Amino acid sequence: MPANLIIVESPTKAKTISQFLKNGFQVESSFGHIRDLPKSKMGVDIEHDFAPDYVVPTKARKKANELKKLALAAKEIYYATDEDREGEAIAWHLDEFFGHPANTKRIAFHEITESAIKNAMANPREINRDLVNAQQARRILDRLVGYELSPFLWQKVAKGLSAGRVQSVALRLIVEREREINAFVKEEYWTIEALFSKEGQKFSATLFSLDGKKLEKFDINNEASAQEILEKINASRFKVARVEQKEGVKNPPAPFTTSTMQQRANRMLGYSAKQTMVLAQQLYEGVSLGSQGSTGLITYMRTDSLNLANEFLARAQEAIKEKFGPEYATGPRKYLAKSKLAQEAHEAIRPTNPELAPEEVKAYLDPRQYKLYNLIWRRAMASQMPPARILNTSIDLENNLGHLFRASGSVITFDGFLKVLPLAGDKEILPELKEAEEVKTEKIDPIQHFTEPPPRYTEAALIKDLEEYGIGRPSTYAPTIATIESRNYVDKEEKKLKPTEIGMIVNDLLVEHFPNIVDYSFTARVEDEFDKIAEGREDWVKMLKGFYAPFHENVVDKQATVTKGEAVGMRELGNDPKDNEPVFVRIGRYGPYVQKGEGKNGGDKPRFASLKKGQSAENVTLEQALDLLSLPKVIGQDEAGNDLLIGIGRFGPYIKIGSGYVSIKGEDPYAITLERVLGLVKEHKDKEARKNIKEFAGSTVRVLIGRYGPYITDGEKNAKIPKETKPEDLTLEECQELIAKAPEKKRRGGFKKKS
Repeated sequence: MPANLIIVESPTKAKTISQFLKNGFQVESSFGHIRDLPKSKMGVDIEHDFAPDYVVPTKARKKANELKKLALAAKEIYYATDEDREGEAIAWHLDEFFGHPANTKRIAFHEITESAIKNAMANPREINRDLVNAQQARRILDRLVGYELSPFLWQKVAKGLSAGRVQSVALRLIVEREREINAFVKEEYWTIEALFSKEGQKFSATLFSLDGKKLEKFDINNEASAQEILEKINASRFKVARVEQKEGVKNPPAPFTTSTMQQRANRMLGYSAKQTMVLAQQLYEGVSLGSQGSTGLITYMRTDSLNLANEFLARAQEAIKEKFGPEYATGPRKYLAKSKLAQEAHEAIRPTNPELAPEEVKAYLDPRQYKLYNLIWRRAMASQMPPARILNTSIDLENNLGHLFRASGSVITFDGFLKVLPLAGDKEILPELKEAEEVKTEKIDPIQHFTEPPPRYTEAALIKDLEEYGIGRPSTYAPTIATIESRNYVDKEEKKLKPTEIGMIVNDLLVEHFPNIVDYSFTARVEDEFDKIAEGREDWVKMLKGFYAPFHENVVDKQATVTKGEAVGMRELGNDPKDNEPVFVRIGRYGPYVQKGEGKNGGDKPRFASLKKGQSAENVTLEQALDLLSLPKVIGQDEAGNDLLIGIGRFGPYIKIGSGYVSIKGEDPYAITLERVLGLVKEHKDKEARKNIKEFAGSTVRVLIGRYGPYITDGEKNAKIPKETKPEDLTLEECQELIAKAPEKKRRGGFKKKS
């Protein structure tokens, strides 16, 4: 009897579901999409309503045919892919490839547990074409943008670059932040900090007002002013002028959405958005819990929703009551999404079983999975616990001159949700004080400060801003950041995103000539249109037509009117005073470089040099460029009179002596002295001498010590020395025989000869 066929995207998901549906069901994985737009061409028929030319990629062909064969023999076919636009599109592509068989059903679930799977099987539905069309529209629009803008960048800037609708906006945010930082002018300001005590309990306070006037941030802006104030108050005595206590509440945070999970994992665990999503996928698809079998530990991880299922709310209250006590289980709490975008799934990210505390599954998870599950479990449970109650205290201390210090502190009177999400760092606890009571002054110090520029983006901060602007969706944040990193548009320095020179050039070019593509509001509006398509309120072909016509017209115009020099901001820095050759700064695929000469009219070939780290194409000078172009140069001679030439090659800086080379990696080739060069050459010769076991007069054959022990070489071919043979006892004839028997070196790359 034919089995019922269930198709999911991943083998892990298939394995977990197989446990719940054994008899009469076969669960298979499609390994993602089985059809996509071709890589070799645009694959979109613009003239015929943007009809996509979907193909089965070579790597997916075998699996696609296997699934089709199983589908033809199956009693019922269940498409059980994820219930977001991407998952809906995978189900639709499978159905198209199978030829729309009549015995198909679409099932969806937000967690991979036995009850969720059986409930989905009992409530199948049709494939949602609106969700499919929204995914198609995004895929096709992004293909159009990439295929038309990327060649423009290749022609005007450098080969290998790319532009994309969301990635370009993310890059713009990073570039604009960097320019903000570069333009920042720091300002000096001072605070007066005091340490008081009462009956041995010390507490700190800050000068709040002077002569009855509240101090603003820059009122004390130099050391002289700070010292003048210090002289006035140093000898004075302080009494309590006011004590104010207010009880406040701190509400629990909402459960995680995709973006808040990525932000928190980045800040707390140091995970990139991509790492977080990989780990979350593993927790969602199923983890083996020993004798309990495999089960999904969290709900679907691509979501903008803050909703939580009623069943979970009830179970969470029971779990909280049991683990922490009845005072922490005060009833379910529901949250509304602030964003209008919450469309991709119906629940927030939460544990599938609130009773499964992180410590109970730790033994079954790798350390990184455990840390993320711990984060998700604690956040979801905290969202269902009562607010914390905090007693905030403010104390003013004044002397007889009207100089007033203010101290503030707080005490948690009921921890509430902080039981599972404790605050980082505690506020100072102040002593019990009454008005008019005198305190002891331990010390008063002036403290210098400087304003700081806005920080560079972390992945967490970038995702937060992208979400606030309405740019991208849960499924796009991680790949967007990964793309701008892989394209060399940004570097990571101490986990902060810094634009590269090439990234700044590409951004400036797009901002000037394609402002809509990198406009925050425009990009957000496009996302809104995708949402309308998903809801069945807009036609996807009409939406694409409205976007493409003006975009394509602008690309054609810019191809004809923008020169390469204008695009890359090529600058002529001046002329070399030695020969009057012009010197330029340009941008290539791998970043900025300087060039001397143009090679026109049969003249000398141009010379090139990359900029040093820290130098910028925007502000490099002629003097700096000439210094960069000064290599290779002869710095002097060795004892034998051989020239010592300094240069920079593919593998870094080097010294050339005759036909030999010495690497000087880690040295500054522009600043290195002759004395240092001679020392490095000597070190190299000594090292080479220690490697030499035996040489033969009149022959290129040598016996050497290498990385893995002694070996024989004739300069072109190497041979191993038998274990029982002493290297120093080898004769020339024995060495030649071993070399002749040694296998030929394998060639790297190249083409096979036709027979």
